[in-house]
Amino acid sequence: MNNRPVWVPNQQELESTRLYQWMKQLGFASYDQFFQASIKDVAWFWQEAEKALGIEWFHPYAKTLDLSNGIKWPNWFVDGRLNVVHNAVDKWANDAAYGDRAALLWEGEEGNVRQYSFAELRLQVDLAANGLRRLGIEKGDRISLYMPMIPETVIVMLAAAKIGAVFSPAFSGYGADAVGKRADAATAKMIVTADGFLRRGKVVAMKEEADRAVAMAPSVQKVVVVRRMGREIPWNDRDIDWNDMVGTASTPNGGKDFPSKSEPLVQTESMVSQDPLMLLYTSGTTGRPKGAVHTHAGFPIKAAFDAGFGMDVKPGDTFFWFTDMGWMMGPFLVFGALLNGAAVFLYEGSPDYPEADRLWQMVETHRVTQLGISPTLVRSLMKHGDSWVKKHDLSSLRCICSTGEPWNPEPWMWLFEKVCGSRIPIINYSGGTEISGGILGNMLVKPIAPITFNSPLPGMDVEVYNESGQPVRNEVGELVIRQPWVGMTNGFWQEPERYEETYWNRWPDTWVHGDWVICDDQGFWTITGRSDDTLNIAGKRVGPAEVESVLVGHPAVVEAGTIGVPDELKGEAAVCFTVLKPDLKPDQALQQELLDLVAEKMGKSLRPKALYFVTDLPKTRNAKIMRRAIRAAYLDKDAGDLSSLENPEAVEAIRRQAKGE
Repeated sequence: MNNRPVWVPNQQELESTRLYQWMKQLGFASYDQFFQASIKDVAWFWQEAEKALGIEWFHPYAKTLDLSNGIKWPNWFVDGRLNVVHNAVDKWANDAAYGDRAALLWEGEEGNVRQYSFAELRLQVDLAANGLRRLGIEKGDRISLYMPMIPETVIVMLAAAKIGAVFSPAFSGYGADAVGKRADAATAKMIVTADGFLRRGKVVAMKEEADRAVAMAPSVQKVVVVRRMGREIPWNDRDIDWNDMVGTASTPNGGKDFPSKSEPLVQTESMVSQDPLMLLYTSGTTGRPKGAVHTHAGFPIKAAFDAGFGMDVKPGDTFFWFTDMGWMMGPFLVFGALLNGAAVFLYEGSPDYPEADRLWQMVETHRVTQLGISPTLVRSLMKHGDSWVKKHDLSSLRCICSTGEPWNPEPWMWLFEKVCGSRIPIINYSGGTEISGGILGNMLVKPIAPITFNSPLPGMDVEVYNESGQPVRNEVGELVIRQPWVGMTNGFWQEPERYEETYWNRWPDTWVHGDWVICDDQGFWTITGRSDDTLNIAGKRVGPAEVESVLVGHPAVVEAGTIGVPDELKGEAAVCFTVLKPDLKPDQALQQELLDLVAEKMGKSLRPKALYFVTDLPKTRNAKIMRRAIRAAYLDKDAGDLSSLENPEAVEAIRRQAKGE
């Protein structure tokens, strides 16, 4: 492999980063020395990391890491007591230099904007926390959040954490079945939802779905409703209007006199380091969703470290990730920004509505400093051309971050050249719900090459294993982690055996993440796909992204998805699905041209068995292509949990096409 860097930091850029300055403080002359130290002694590293983040403890921890229960069940910051809300909001609100700075910004699809300073956010969190207590929520109770990306979503997350309750966000595009299953699995006492939100100018109803979900979750006693749209909705005895919950009548003093900035309405609960903060449910290829358990000293510290030292988020920055609170990157955005004294920017709608430049317009208007997007989103914006980008001043951007799926070279280079002007670095970032952040990234103190990662995140002891469990270079293998890290899920909610079976069953004391990766001699890492997505064609392991990159490189193709299907001759063969540019019509000649292109670029033995033209590919809300849904539809099999799909009709269209209907 020959991964040629296209972005190299100059000395000024290098020395301006928090990571470089911290490394120098710790006495390291080079990043490689620093990284090796970070995995040689992970307890030392995470102790230094929490100090560098300025984490404030109600009671200091006695020991950084206790492995008496084994590597699968580490105990971090033993006997320490803290609360994420103190570190995310209260300490900034109490500081005269930060209290009036922006903490939370929101733009609705129709253009409405709301903004909260740290002091204002603390007041709203306190009002909501007091309201939750009045409604019977106590420390340890679970609250399901079925919310769009609006300010109240962040406020109720923080309010729950402040009083020691455990929140569990669900994807705003879920139907009742998916929401109900998650609320039931968490034995949630309350669901917080909204009457609806806007998506491409249309109202997406939520309250009706929430009502149906409650019927599947007998533990739910109350439903709190934010009237985002002000629409007519069904109302039940268990329902509470958000404004009634947080209204001034619910304040201890009757709302007559609001407290000063230094006097909280509600005392922040002192939590043990390992106390649950949040349950994040993640879907697999089979079975019910898995509830990753995240703690007050786990997820927030890992997210804040990756954002602060990986993406250089600083006080005064504005951090925007186009995502949903039901995906890991939603809570990552909240804690990654707030713990670093930066502002969270939320947007609820479509990134290309009403015009193709909506995303770039928001970056300019709100002076976004770090922007998070997905490769699929970039491909969808590419088709509109770069004239929409040129209309806007993107000078506030210091980096663009990307996660969710492997890149293809062409859209990565389009983003780098046309949007970043070949000056703004692209931070590829890959981890997972159970990680609390990243495994691999692009560190801003090292050169960056297209579609690759230039390092594991500090503190992540990562390797590539072949089928025999031996480290390999320059060949595809399993991505594994050999030591625990802060933010590692504290098991699955009430399913410890399932957690161990999912990640620890391949090699002793080794976390197998489920990604195929290559690490070359230059130290560049490339993710080729999920382990269960990878094709094995006549003994050759091929990542679907490699085939998709060839197809997307053709001027007619906007998107592509590749799956492996059983084949009598080769064992497995590739089948491809392509979305063409809007002005093109599919025909047999183009079909043959694309098949020939793959054979030419990748070798005749890897020529796909078939290629289909489709109008859309099955995707999650954050624009991640779900290949297992494509494969299940093509083979007419059960795909397992597809509740995270944004466009289930795309699955049915593939199923009908495979049947020749």
